[in-house]
Amino acid sequence: MTNADLEARIAELEAENARLRTAETTEVPGTPAAVVVEKPRGRGRGRTVAAVLLVVIGLLLAPVAVVAGWARIELVDTDRFVQTFAPLAEDPEVQEFVADQVTAAIEREVDIPQLTADLFDGIRALDLPPRAEAALGLLEAPATQGLQSLVADVVNRLVASDAFADIWRTALQTSHTQFVAAMQGDPDAMLEIGGDGTLSVQIGPIIEAVKQRLADRGVGFADAIPVVEQSIVIAQGDALALVTTMYAVAVGIGTWLPWVALAFLVAGVLVAKRRSKAFVWTAGGFAFVMALLAAGFEIGRVIFVATISPSLIPSDAASVIYAQLTEAMRSTTVALLVLGLFAALIAWVAGPWAPAQALRGFAGSGFAALRRAGDRHGLSTGAFGHALDRSHGLIAGAIAVIAAGVILLNRPVTTGSVVTTVLLALLALLILEILRRPVDEPEVADAAGPPPEADGTVETVEPGDGDADAASGADEESDEALMTEGRS
Repeated sequence: MTNADLEARIAELEAENARLRTAETTEVPGTPAAVVVEKPRGRGRGRTVAAVLLVVIGLLLAPVAVVAGWARIELVDTDRFVQTFAPLAEDPEVQEFVADQVTAAIEREVDIPQLTADLFDGIRALDLPPRAEAALGLLEAPATQGLQSLVADVVNRLVASDAFADIWRTALQTSHTQFVAAMQGDPDAMLEIGGDGTLSVQIGPIIEAVKQRLADRGVGFADAIPVVEQSIVIAQGDALALVTTMYAVAVGIGTWLPWVALAFLVAGVLVAKRRSKAFVWTAGGFAFVMALLAAGFEIGRVIFVATISPSLIPSDAASVIYAQLTEAMRSTTVALLVLGLFAALIAWVAGPWAPAQALRGFAGSGFAALRRAGDRHGLSTGAFGHALDRSHGLIAGAIAVIAAGVILLNRPVTTGSVVTTVLLALLALLILEILRRPVDEPEVADAAGPPPEADGTVETVEPGDGDADAASGADEESDEALMTEGRS
């Protein structure tokens, strides 16, 4: 066959390959293999529509799954509940707000000015001299202010002390069941979430601690402070009302809703005609949705603070409370955003696009060079490398599945765990590429081996040798020249 015939045949094959790519074909039973009919394009469109719907549903469920998962953990995990709310007791803005509320509650229950006035009236009834009675009149107002300052000072010191943080933490730990009761609307709960989205906490235990401190200092009227059953609003917002509404849903489906969203996304990729492209778009869409959710938290903070400040809580304290309340959700959202970006990037590198293929080719050349360098230094993987190559796809898939399982089963999902797991998975794939040896890749002889012996014998090239197959496309003049040179 001449070169012209070969070129014509190659052109025919390329044209046939292009035609087969543009139109999916199938053989008709009972007809010759060469007879083909085009598949209807409607089925392909149906798969595309189904894939898009599945992916969109999964993306819409993803933010809900994040909130539901957070709510479930807060409800069933006491340590996480304490971790969320305990730091509020150490924030100066929250401490100042709580101290003001406790002081105001004590002054409402104990009328210090009236108590001081009754005391001085009793002293006046003792028929004191005029000058002493006049002095009592001058001391009455300072005495009232002194008692009020004493109460405020004791409250401020208590709230700013480690004892208050311990009281706060202990109350959270022992009242976790009360929190659940509050979500269910139990009127005896220590924490109460109202229908208008207000979160209230009872200040009775704090007042009892202040009462004990005053009594220890010898303040007689401390015993006059009654048992106070009062709640103060520490937060208000639609998010709290939403948490209450979603309580039953979060407990029931908070565990498996993330898996449902993941199942929709995976199903959408599997149904798609071009799965590599579908995976890239799905991962990118997931990252975009997580970015929107993260931005939504910032918008929610502005709305939250504007709603309750300054009528209920100072703006600084409200910002701290909102940040602490949503910290876990924001952390998980950022981690999932990073995961989506990693998945989209890796899927693009593994895709059919020309830049990705060029990048993989460049990396493959580098790995091949590393393997040849190892061969030259006697570090060939040999048969083990061939076995790795035969199972290369299976091993790479297992690494990807294990990495995904580690990320998804590790609760809560954090940015550090995502980055660490992805980097370890890439390191494992890197080691696999270095150790595996493709079957068609020849080994390089050891550079330290003995050189070929030179015994003066000249190897002749005989017609019909195996080298003739490699030179079959050369001209007859080149063959005669080579043979003549061999004979010489």
